Amino acid sequence: MDVDVDLPLFLRGIAIGFAVAAPIGPVGILCIRKALADGRLAAFVAGLGAALADTLFGAVAVLGIGAVVQGLQGQTETLKIVGGLFMIGLGLHTWRSAAFDVGPDAEKSGKWRDFVTTFFITITNPGTILGVAGVFAALGPSSRAEGQVQAGLLISGIFIGSALWWLVLSAAAAAARGHVTPRRMKLFNHGSGALLIVFGTAAMGSLLL
Repeated sequence: MDVDVDLPLFLRGIAIGFAVAAPIGPVGILCIRKALADGRLAAFVAGLGAALADTLFGAVAVLGIGAVVQGLQGQTETLKIVGGLFMIGLGLHTWRSAAFDVGPDAEKSGKWRDFVTTFFITITNPGTILGVAGVFAALGPSSRAEGQVQAGLLISGIFIGSALWWLVLSAAAAAARGHVTPRRMKLFNHGSGALLIVFGTAAMGSLLL
């Protein structure tokens, strides 16, 4: 049976995924650090964790699962607390990290750990689902999928678009790796760790506003 592939809809999915992933936040900082310390592949694998989370939220929007959206909105405070504490802990760990302390075994397990870390940061960030919803609202009827095939195209496009952003960011950051000395890397660890702590504190502090 022939399947009519809606290429424009697939391309819109790529644009949505790229737009949602592009703002530089805690995951972007982590991926830049991984690119400088461990190379492009390690940074890209870490970014794929965020891409998976973006895709899950995108699937919720595409499939119109209102109950899930309402449930997430009802858990905003919990998500901010959990995500904020996680980012603060990650920031403290990053601050204390030594420069270029990567062995073969640590690098292999580290990729999986970083993938899970970026997924968790993104999935507990209420701003992610709001960002996805905002992009879909801005596109209007042009982002709607009719039927399972179109829904699948749009969702897969979102993943590819988000992954494309992390590929670009990883390659750009890795290109500067040769100019980064151990001392500069240690300073970057301190700076990125401090920023992660600020992001986590801001997430929990927003509950008081």
